Amino acid sequence: MPRMWWVVGVVVLAAIFSAYLGWTAQRVERLHTRARSAERALDAHLLRRAAAAAVVAEQSETVELYAAARLALDAEPGERESAENDLTRQLQTISLDPADPAVRTLAVTSRRVVLARQVHTDLVRDALNARRRVFVRLFRLARRYPRPYYFDIVEPSLPDMPAIPVPTPAPPAEGVLPAQAV
Repeated sequence: MPRMWWVVGVVVLAAIFSAYLGWTAQRVERLHTRARSAERALDAHLLRRAAAAAVVAEQSETVELYAAARLALDAEPGERESAENDLTRQLQTISLDPADPAVRTLAVTSRRVVLARQVHTDLVRDALNARRRVFVRLFRLARRYPRPYYFDIVEPSLPDMPAIPVPTPAPPAEGVLPAQAV
């Protein structure tokens, strides 16, 4: 009878360990999928920023800015970081009119690049941390996923741009209860 408890204990421990491995494998997969999605979103925002910069360059007839925007739009994956850094440096050297709608679009897209880069960096860090765990390395749980890489660019900020106001919702009509109170 005492041997029976050992067998039951070993089976229970094996079940717990396999559940933990399954959970870890799902987490590794989820983190890599999210990092890939964040990379695609960052790429889309960078393309929008480069396109908006090209429009501003055409309007202001700034040849250097237009060239940097075209290089950022046409850059190969290995050259993308340096092209985006050149575009950021060009954007920081020119004076922009905040009343111009194209400049406002550029400012909005630049802010979105900052947010997308932050999300991408956080997810890559989490995926790389998951890859470093002992059981992930031991059982090679991350072998199916390409290693995510940081996208290292200069913080894309524009000089002397006032904050774009966010529209506030209109107050409810008199006699109408707000949705939260219902």
